[in-house]
Amino acid sequence: MLKKAALLLTVAALGVTTAACGGGKETQTGGTSPAPAGGAKPALRQLMQYGNFDPNKEFTAKTISEKTGYTVNYEMLPAENPDEKLNLLMANKEEYDVMKLSAPQFEKLATSGALEPLDDLLEKYGPNIKAAIDPAAWESAKVNGKIYAIPETGSGLAVGEELVVRQDWMDELGLKMPTNTDELYTVLKTIKEKKNIAPLTGSKDAKESIIGDIGAAFGVTADWVNQNGTLVHQVETPAMKEFLTYMNKLYKEGLIDQEMPINTSAKAIEKFSSGKAAIFKQAYWNAGTTEKALKKNDPNAKTAIIPYLKDKSGKASTFVKANTTWFVTIPKVSKHKEDAVKFLDLKLKPDNFIEIAIGKQGEHHEIKDGKYYPILPKFNDELNNGSGFLTGVDYKKYPDYWQARVRKDPVLQAFFEEINKNAQGIMVTDPLAKAPPIADISKNKQKLDKFQTDSMLKFISGSDPLANYDQFLTKWKADGGEAMTKAANEWFKNAKK
Repeated sequence: MLKKAALLLTVAALGVTTAACGGGKETQTGGTSPAPAGGAKPALRQLMQYGNFDPNKEFTAKTISEKTGYTVNYEMLPAENPDEKLNLLMANKEEYDVMKLSAPQFEKLATSGALEPLDDLLEKYGPNIKAAIDPAAWESAKVNGKIYAIPETGSGLAVGEELVVRQDWMDELGLKMPTNTDELYTVLKTIKEKKNIAPLTGSKDAKESIIGDIGAAFGVTADWVNQNGTLVHQVETPAMKEFLTYMNKLYKEGLIDQEMPINTSAKAIEKFSSGKAAIFKQAYWNAGTTEKALKKNDPNAKTAIIPYLKDKSGKASTFVKANTTWFVTIPKVSKHKEDAVKFLDLKLKPDNFIEIAIGKQGEHHEIKDGKYYPILPKFNDELNNGSGFLTGVDYKKYPDYWQARVRKDPVLQAFFEEINKNAQGIMVTDPLAKAPPIADISKNKQKLDKFQTDSMLKFISGSDPLANYDQFLTKWKADGGEAMTKAANEWFKNAKK
């Protein structure tokens, strides 16, 4: 989801440095938590995910303190091995009051008893939280029926990527925009013959990137498919094998970049922008820089978005993540649990939330035709890292607020708006998107995703023949796939009751 999206926008240009995350009350800036005066609100200690900035010096941190009345000392997990560091902090019983966790981090700490159940605290002190959070998202934050986190769902349902093509080359060769995989094959074959390049490039970075728009045209979208009330993983569907067969054909005929199985996303962008490829899957957050690099290499270059390809029945679809992105929790060791919830609730008070999210109207943002636009450069100067401070969002309003970040760059904005216009009415979400942590899935998903990605690349390149697909499937099931499927269906059937 686009959770994903808001966070990527704020950290896309960030480098890798080590953020302080030591023990005791010392923060990144070397300060200590001030003791509360008589009747004063206590200083709180919050653990954030990594970002290449000092959170205690950020404008957003100051805004939050002004709006809530709480002094907060922020610390970050490191860029490298954050899970190991988090485990160490919990083992040492570090007294954090608020922690923003990824889904695997949340599942591990919630099931180990390290987190405070929040049901009673939210009932007493969380009216703004209860009003702001998507009701459907609460299920994802439950363990054994109790709430252990405030679910942060990000920027709503939005698509982040779509295939783009060199329109100037399409015009030069008299080619029409492809609408299905057969027409795409014709376009790729013509470009290879006339331009002497591998027309389609891509990367090895994630199975979603490999599957993409082409996979969706075969019916490969979400991890799990609802087949008459039973969840089946995408690797067990005939659609996956059809997709891989098609991609293998493209690869054997040189219509796919032969280095695709080893390309990074950055390398794929470089090949497209340097004229070594005609088509690739563009992410909106890279659209501005990619377009700039392309124009630098060829001032006459023009790009266009390929509308989502249709399947055999003439229908198009595209996958969109609807998962909870972050889990905002309170550790059991916190001495300020009530104040932590009061603090989080004040952040989601409507007037406070909009200012925390996108600053002051007329100073950081403006409204034109009902849409939120950033006022530059002040928005960038003071709010560029602001998304990292969110601890839950107003699910009805934040998708509109958040687009102020997209509108910082007209190229990025145009690309984002067009691909999401194309996606209206054809978005597919995962049936488990709002499921709580499921032990057998949490335990196996990461390793099986990697196994699937590696195997798909081998099948596409032909280094492992598709005749061996059943062997891959047998190993996938034995290594946890069967347990995942059983657990997924147990939850799914109970959730429907």
